[in-house]
Amino acid sequence: MEAAKKGLITPEMKTVAQKEGLDVTKLMALVACGQVAIPANVRHHSLSPEGIGTGLKTKINVNLGVSGDCNDYSLELEKVKLSLKFGAEAIMDLSNYGKTNTFRKQLLELSPAMIGTVPMYDAIGYLEKDLQAITAQDFMRVVRAHAEEGVDFMTIHAGINKRAVEAFKRSGRRTNIVSRGGSLIFAWMEMTGNENPFYEYYDEFLEILREFDVTISLGDALRPGCIDDSSDASQLSELIELGHLTKRAWAKDVQVMVEGPGHMGINEIAANMVIQKRLCHNAPFYVLGPLVTDVAPGYDHITAAIGGAIAAANGADFLCYVTPAEHLRLPDINDVKDGIIATKIAAHAADIAKGIPQARDWDNKMSDARRQIDWETMFALAIDGEKAQAYYESTPTEEKHSCSMCGKMCAVRTTNMILDGQTVSLHAEN
Repeated sequence: MEAAKKGLITPEMKTVAQKEGLDVTKLMALVACGQVAIPANVRHHSLSPEGIGTGLKTKINVNLGVSGDCNDYSLELEKVKLSLKFGAEAIMDLSNYGKTNTFRKQLLELSPAMIGTVPMYDAIGYLEKDLQAITAQDFMRVVRAHAEEGVDFMTIHAGINKRAVEAFKRSGRRTNIVSRGGSLIFAWMEMTGNENPFYEYYDEFLEILREFDVTISLGDALRPGCIDDSSDASQLSELIELGHLTKRAWAKDVQVMVEGPGHMGINEIAANMVIQKRLCHNAPFYVLGPLVTDVAPGYDHITAAIGGAIAAANGADFLCYVTPAEHLRLPDINDVKDGIIATKIAAHAADIAKGIPQARDWDNKMSDARRQIDWETMFALAIDGEKAQAYYESTPTEEKHSCSMCGKMCAVRTTNMILDGQTVSLHAEN
């Protein structure tokens, strides 16, 4: 950000501009004013930089990491490889069990995708202290450790200060606090009687992030955990604080993303995107879902994709995936794949709606292949070509130019034959 403010074009800006088909000087201006972030820790040497924000393609993030009940790091690495295969631009390591730095170092060595963490999750295992005994300086140690390892962006819940907590307590929420990091900060504040250390010592945390060029992702500790809590005083009071913290970070040349709502009715999503962009000065917006209904456990990749598509079409820049396992368990490898695919669909659908350059070209190529009944090209263009091909081949067809749904009654085949001057006969060989 400092380079952009000085009119200097960095290698990362050049890479992002090329990926986006954007003039690099225009990109530089967006980085300078904070509307685009390029999370790129100076120590993440395997990174292929991506831009997040105004006028750019919608990016997606994959969450993974171990827990006390599921601590198989080899499985998490398989999830990493799957995420990279399907083009996830970011991976967040949310491990909250044991010494996590070995896995994180492997992740940073392997991954061209940007890597994010939530230092609060790691604090208890890293420090080997009970929550109440952790000090502000302890939290800084964990943030510095993650920055030194090469993490590109960190979720820090700095907006849940005492004013926001007062609004939360008055609101009488149905699901209270559902953010894991937010609930831990809230518990620490209540047990110690102190201000949120990430808020009280915000400038000191920013100095650490600036030293390694880590982007701050301002966490929404008071995000709604059910549709009945959306757009309430708790959510909006924290969002006001996040807007103030955004400007403070930019003043220190620290790039910012702002995190957004988790559960929200479809009718509220567009307005929330406008409010966030207004209150947070057009900083990139990073949303989880939103999940548009609370009654679909086992299918929340779908409820989130619906909300994510609407959110991104109305201004959100970065979608955090949700898997079918949300609310139920740590996702397995199949859950991860389903979550990635659903979120990629949402992001691409939004890019078409936003008029992102070249977004519609992909669909046009697929449509051309369908008109030509060119199965190999269709499989090559599909988000998940392996699945598409497996479905097509699962039921052999008599007519190779159609699928088992229509056979010789295929509308495309019929129209092509007529336009080519041929006669259509459904009973004879053609």
